[in-house]
Amino acid sequence: MHVAVCRLTLRLPENHDLKGKRRAIGSLCSRVRNKFNVSIAEVGDNDAWQMATIGITCASNDAAHADKMVSAVVDFIASGREDVEIMDQEQEIIAGF
Repeated sequence: MHVAVCRLTLRLPENHDLKGKRRAIGSLCSRVRNKFNVSIAEVGDNDAWQMATIGITCASNDAAHADKMVSAVVDFIASGREDVEIMDQEQEIIAGF
């Protein structure tokens, strides 16, 4: 089993309160889950209204497939939303048994 893990730090420059941030991040997470069938959640910067850290994971029996899926999610987020900027990205593959 292989797990691809990615942490993205996002900037939401047009956001003006936490309610707007929750709406934007919730919508983004729902669309990613539905399109790619990966796990995604907000994992940091919970009280900052213009920053968000999200975690994305994909488990697979093939490391290349897991990595490709997470990379496709990052590309989708980068190209699909003008109100979200990717500030930082960390990605790795964890090999299991």
